[in-house]
Amino acid sequence: MDGQTLTTLAGASTSDVDRAVAAARSAFEDGRWSRIAPAARKRVLHRLADLIEKHALELAVLGVRDNGTELNMALKAEPGSAAGTFRYYAEAIDKIYGEIAPTAPGTLGLVHKEPVGVVGAIVPWNFPLMIGAWKLAPALAAGNSVVLKPAETASLSLLKLAELAAEAGVPEGVLNVVTGSGAVAGEALAMSMDVDVLVFTGSGPVGRRLLEYSARSNLKRVYLELGGKSPNIVFADAPDLEEAAMVSAGGIFRNSGQVCVAGSRLLVEESIHDTFVERVAHHARQLKVGDPLDLTTNVGAVNSLRQLEGNLGFIDSARSEGNTIALGGNRILEETGGYYMEPTIVTDVGPQDRIARNEVFGPVLSVQTFETDAEALALANGTDYGLAAGVWTSNLSRAHNMVAGIRSGVVHVNTYGGADATVPLGGMKQSGNGHDKSLHAMDKYLDLKTAWIKL
Repeated sequence: MDGQTLTTLAGASTSDVDRAVAAARSAFEDGRWSRIAPAARKRVLHRLADLIEKHALELAVLGVRDNGTELNMALKAEPGSAAGTFRYYAEAIDKIYGEIAPTAPGTLGLVHKEPVGVVGAIVPWNFPLMIGAWKLAPALAAGNSVVLKPAETASLSLLKLAELAAEAGVPEGVLNVVTGSGAVAGEALAMSMDVDVLVFTGSGPVGRRLLEYSARSNLKRVYLELGGKSPNIVFADAPDLEEAAMVSAGGIFRNSGQVCVAGSRLLVEESIHDTFVERVAHHARQLKVGDPLDLTTNVGAVNSLRQLEGNLGFIDSARSEGNTIALGGNRILEETGGYYMEPTIVTDVGPQDRIARNEVFGPVLSVQTFETDAEALALANGTDYGLAAGVWTSNLSRAHNMVAGIRSGVVHVNTYGGADATVPLGGMKQSGNGHDKSLHAMDKYLDLKTAWIKL
């Protein structure tokens, strides 16, 4: 927020990670958590949700100091979401049944669902508590032990969560948090021969390395959420173009664009391009960028100087490729010592331009135009990513056809964002595999075991 060092954290060594994994394995094998009744785990996770709500402001402020998210957003997206996530899986776990197979007389086929064992979880810096809960809650509800590694620049709220988990009654060794660098602690966790499943949210290059580490170690299952370059498609027949413009601005500029599902590519029908882009720009100009602890702030800080420099590098390449910087494009508030960037809109973007194809992860919106549904669909699918998308139209058939045609894990229609824990979030193409949220997330943390019994 002001460029000053807030605190220092322990940098876990490989041996530190090994000890955490050993503690998780011991806890799993002796059954202190894995073999207690699901209803008992439910009670503990509900107590944890209560404690998250009790400490919501403290958790939110810790996150804001770590990553620069504006406080109003952080309160809802971090402790608010995390508490709800723990409650959702607490309620789910004693309602997930095994199966009886339709066998011939004289044979009984049973399908048991069992916890996988030790889960390694590596989470990012943009929403550490929310995304951490997406991993931790279903893994713990299923009876697993977990070793969690937060991002180097956003560990404080997850360290506090570990304290609250112990207070709620999660047994010693069941939840372990190791802080440190990805190059040391993250690699050690991914290379561990005693981690059964690894879950990760972050960048594509790191995700590829984690798959390599799995192949070099014990072939642990690896589930990846690797970001996106999400298209937000606005047709001229959108039911409310003013609302579409306002939501589109929020969908890319809140949290300084540091959101995996951010609608970073605006695809707008040619006939309304000029007026609609100006409407988006109008809403962007109304957003107050500044101190994320100021309750009047709409857009907080960029996470780090490195991230800010990367954002500005995309603006430089946009200019070199002939794109137009229609709004913003600059670092601001430099005198505060913090890392702030003004909301930025880039027009005259071609489908092969860098800013159209690569994830910026900053407050930068690229704009492309289309004339037909087929062209909009081709542009929407024209990147390596497939995490989220949006479609604005009053035509029901068109909406269904776009949902069917877009290669994306989530497609919003006449809205952008807001999907809750009842539906899955997962990527297609190079946005990853597996799903967070919903009952489908449990699949990552449960093994199937068949019992074939002759009667």
